[in-house]
Amino acid sequence: MLTTVAMDPARSHNPNSSYQNPQSAYRRHRDAGGRNHSENKRSRPNHHQYQSGPTPAQNPRSSQELSTRRELYERDFPVYKQPVEVGCFSLDSERRFFNDSRRMKYYVEPDRNPNFDLKDGYKDRYIRRDESEKEKLDHILRWILANKSKLSSKVTTASSCALDFDFVTWRGHLTKLLTTPYETREGWLLAVSRFRGTLYVSEVETEAARREQENRTERHKEMMYWGYKFEQYTCADNIHSSPDPGGVVNTNEAFCTVVQTRLADHRLLFSGEVDCRDKDPNAPAPPACYVELKTSAEICTPKQRSNFHRFKLLKWWAQSFLPGVPRVVAGFKDEEGVVVTVDTFPISKISQLIKNEQNCWKPTVCMNFCCDFLSFVKQIATEDNPSVVYLFSWEPRRDVTFSVHRDSQYSFLPHWFVEEMTSRQDSHRQP
Repeated sequence: MLTTVAMDPARSHNPNSSYQNPQSAYRRHRDAGGRNHSENKRSRPNHHQYQSGPTPAQNPRSSQELSTRRELYERDFPVYKQPVEVGCFSLDSERRFFNDSRRMKYYVEPDRNPNFDLKDGYKDRYIRRDESEKEKLDHILRWILANKSKLSSKVTTASSCALDFDFVTWRGHLTKLLTTPYETREGWLLAVSRFRGTLYVSEVETEAARREQENRTERHKEMMYWGYKFEQYTCADNIHSSPDPGGVVNTNEAFCTVVQTRLADHRLLFSGEVDCRDKDPNAPAPPACYVELKTSAEICTPKQRSNFHRFKLLKWWAQSFLPGVPRVVAGFKDEEGVVVTVDTFPISKISQLIKNEQNCWKPTVCMNFCCDFLSFVKQIATEDNPSVVYLFSWEPRRDVTFSVHRDSQYSFLPHWFVEEMTSRQDSHRQP
C-alpha cells in the first residue's frame, strides 16, 4: 500500500509561497479517500459563466468546457501520493524496447566551473531520433503487457478494470497540464480513449508545433543538441566508469521509469525518461535517487534571473515533481555553448527561490488545474471503446474544449495491445 500524502494546505493561499519544508513535499494526510472537495460539484452548461470575474466558490467546470483561469485553482493543495516506481524500461540505439534498465546512466558530479564545450560532436558524432515517427503510448503499452501480472485488477467482475489505474500516460503530458494556467504561447491537443475502465491519454501534434519543427533554424537544432551533450559530459555507463564526451550522442537511446501515484481520487500510471541516477550505493531507492539534467543560458542580469524563476523553473519543477525526482542539476552556458557554471536545484526548495517574484506561478494552481482536468476527462470520456477518441483542445487564454471521433486518424491504441489485453482479461474470467 502507498502512504496517503498531501501538500501543506496552510501555505496554499500565500501568493509568494507554497511548500517550503523539504519534508513537507509528501506529508501524511488523514483523508484516506483523498477527495478533492469540489470533485462532486456540477455546474449548469453555461459556457460563458466565467467571463464576469469568478469567485473561489465557483466551479471551473461547465458541462462542455474547463476554464484555465488561475484564480479558480487557488485552493488547498490536492492530496498527491508519494510516487512509487513499479518498473522501468530501456530504448536502445535503434529505438527497440527492452523491459530492463540497460540504458540507465550514472551521474558524475562535474566541477562547478567545468567549461564544457556543448558544440563538440554536433557535426560528426550525433545520431538524431526521427521526430516524424510518432510513437504515441506504444512503449508504455509494451511495458504494461510485459508486466501485466503485477498490474491486473484483483476484481474479476464483468465491469472491472483490466488495470488498477484511472489514467495511463506519459509524464510529459501531465507536465503540460501542470503548466497550462501559466502558458501563454503553446497550446495542446490530448487524445483520450477509455478501454477496460482505464483512460489512456496521448498527445496529438498541433499544427503550430508541426510548423515550428519544420521551420527550425540550424542554430535552434544545434542548441537542442547541447542538452544531450551536457548529459554526455556528466553521465557514466556504470558505477565504476567515467563519462565519455568523445563518444556518439544518440538520442534514440533512453531509460524510462514507470511510476504509480494518486492525485486526489485519480489513480495514475505514467512513464517518463530519466537522465541518470546517483551512483552512491547508499542512495535512496528510485525515484528518489534519480537526477534530472538541464542546460540554461547563464544569468547576468536581474531581468534574466526573474525570467528564469518565472518560466524555466516552472517547467523544471513540474517535470521532476510529478515522478518524485528530487533534484535538477543545471549547466549554465554562454552564447558560444560553453558551460561556465553548474548548480543544483532541489525540487523541494524551488518555491523558496520564486517567493519574492511578483505574479509568479504557484504549485497549488498547477496541481489543482491538473486534478480538475482529469475530473473533467472522467466526466466526458464515458464510452468504453478503444476506437473512440475524445480530443481535448486548448489554446492560451481559452477554455479547454473537446470533440469526439470514431475510427478516426486520432485513434492511438494499437490492435496488438487491445487484442492482448482483451484476450488476457477474457481468459482471466473463465471458471
